[in-house]
Order: sequence, then structure tokens, then C-alpha cells
Amino acid sequence: MFDLAQEYDDSDLVHLEIGEPDFDTPEHIVQAASDAIADGATHYTSNAGLPTLRRAVTADITDDYQYDPESQVLVTAGAMEALTLAFLTLVDPGDEVVVPTPAWPNYRTQVEMVGGKFVGVPLDSENGYALDSEAVVDAISDDTGLVVLTTPSNPTGQVYDAVATDAVVAAAADHGAAVVADEVYKHLVYEGDGRSIVDTTPHPDHVVTLGSCSKTYAMTGWRVGWFAASPAVVEAATKFHESIVACAPTVSQYAAIEALTGDQKSIRKMKKAFERRRDFLVERVAELPEVTCPRPDGAFYAFVDLSAVGADSVAIAEQLLREYGVVTAPGAGFGSDAEGKLRLSFANDRANIAEGLDRIEQFLVAEGIQ
Repeated sequence: MFDLAQEYDDSDLVHLEIGEPDFDTPEHIVQAASDAIADGATHYTSNAGLPTLRRAVTADITDDYQYDPESQVLVTAGAMEALTLAFLTLVDPGDEVVVPTPAWPNYRTQVEMVGGKFVGVPLDSENGYALDSEAVVDAISDDTGLVVLTTPSNPTGQVYDAVATDAVVAAAADHGAAVVADEVYKHLVYEGDGRSIVDTTPHPDHVVTLGSCSKTYAMTGWRVGWFAASPAVVEAATKFHESIVACAPTVSQYAAIEALTGDQKSIRKMKKAFERRRDFLVERVAELPEVTCPRPDGAFYAFVDLSAVGADSVAIAEQLLREYGVVTAPGAGFGSDAEGKLRLSFANDRANIAEGLDRIEQFLVAEGIQ
């Protein structure tokens, strides 16, 4: 949809499709990177990343369980590379990867890339897409290599209950499988338990925690994330990492140190802005005829049900772009069970969100939904 939107006059478009903060990286983080460049930090680091950053990552991930920064943390070129390393390291050709859906499309892409078999477990929209641990556990078998849990979720914003995640990790451990805890939105939690999955499970060696500075610190272009797991898994993942990128960008690593350890005032301000936008969007959607949207607990997405229109999600999204100038993400991209739905990002200013929803209402009225 982003690419399709390039064919239109951008000055009249309302972008609600992009999962990227509309804030610039805070100045003190940019300054730390500038200082690092001036000090000559333009060379390789160790494959695993700067020791100071790895220590900061361990502190950022957990409150109770403590990863060893020397043997259990690998700094990556964004969480995307960390996810790739998880699949390369832990999924053999033919292995099943169990993923609650709707889910971020890149999970399926990367499962296919390593020759695995994607096993989607649909979550109930009527229950706000809460994690159905029984359904996920039932899908885990001796053929399962990985289970992926994303909390807060992209696209639903759901924060998974710790009791449910613990049950999934325990079942994975029983079958000799691991759980990838994709926690890139960890610090954007408005309701619910924001603790890392590894903090609550009695099976931490079966958890691979992925994180990133991208969403929390408005650092999407800096490409710095992390991969934390048992020493044996990190050692294996580092071999792939060395062959792919050698190390995460050095300047970005220094920026990440400042992000994780420096002043958090601007970060709290951004989070508060997202929360206010979330509240506004949910209230405005409630006013739309025959449209529903579970209240997101975190992240900056709302998964909106427009099935009353009676068309598939791609057709709805294309019509909204073509006739109303609103760019959205079709539900079909997040799983076959998400037809008729759109993901709306509220990582945009309130005026744009309001305008976008006004245009969606115009579309609904034109379609005879009142």
C-alpha cells in the first residue's frame, strides 16, 4: 500500500499504514552519535556488539531474570536481523513454526525463507485477540521448532497475559522447542503487564528475546536491535550474524547506548502522545457505523473490522486510497483469518488521524452503511 500510494499526490494523502513513529530521534541521542563519529567510532566492533550496549540491553529487557551480557546478548542490525537469526538458528527445513494470528507478515516470509512450515493459530477478535494459550499449546508438536509470541502485538496492540505466555513456553519446552518473544513494542504498553516473557517463565532457556530501539526511541533508520538467549543459541546465532553483517552499525550502537541509559523524558512524552492518540482513535471508531475495534493495550496500531462493507480487505484498502486518499494496511497481509479488517497506525498526529477517520466514515456512508 505504501508503494501504491507513491502513484498519488502525497499532499492529499493521509498515511495510516506505516508502523513508524512520526517523531524525530531525540536530540541527545543524535548528539551521542555525532560525538561518537567525531571520536572516530567508524570502525567494526566485535560481532556481539559493544560491551556497554550489551549491558544496557540486559537491564532494558528484564526486571527479574538476568541475561549474561557477555554470553547471552547479541547486538543486531535491527530486530529484523535478530528475527532472521532466530529462524536460521532454530528452524530446520520442515520444522513447524507456530504463530498466533493475525500476525506481522514477515514471520511467514522468514519461515518460508528457511524452509519451515508456518502454522497459524487464529485468535478471537471477540475476545480482543487475547492469547488463547490452549489453542497455541494444542498446535505445538514434536515437529515444532519455534513458537513466536509478539507482545504488544502487531497488528492488534494486544498485550499477552503472563499466565498464558508461561503456558505456551512450558509446552514448547516439553517438545524441545523455543519461543521467540518479539518485544519491540515492550515500552509502549498502556494497559496490562509490560514485563518480558522471560521474566515470568520457569523455562528461560527456551526463550529468545528480541528487541529494538526503533519504535520506543524513534530510531527506525538507525538499525540497531538485539537477540538474547541461552549461551549455546547465541553462539550459534553469532556465526550467522558474522556472515551476514559482521556487526551492527557502530555509530548506531553508540546512539543506542545513549537511548537506553540516557534521559528518558522525551521518551515518556512520545509514549504519552501515542496513548492520547490511541484513546482518540478508539473513541472515534466507536462512532463509525457497524465498525468495531478492540482497544489496543500497547504499540501504536488498531485492528479495525470493516467486514460490514462486504469486500475483501485489499479491495477496501485500495478503494480508500483511490477514492478517499487514506492509506491503510489490509488485514489479509496479517493472515487469512483477518479478512475484512484494516490495520490503522496511530503513529501520526491527531489531526491526520481525525481526517483519515472522517474519510473512512464518508466511504462507509457511500457504501450504504449508516
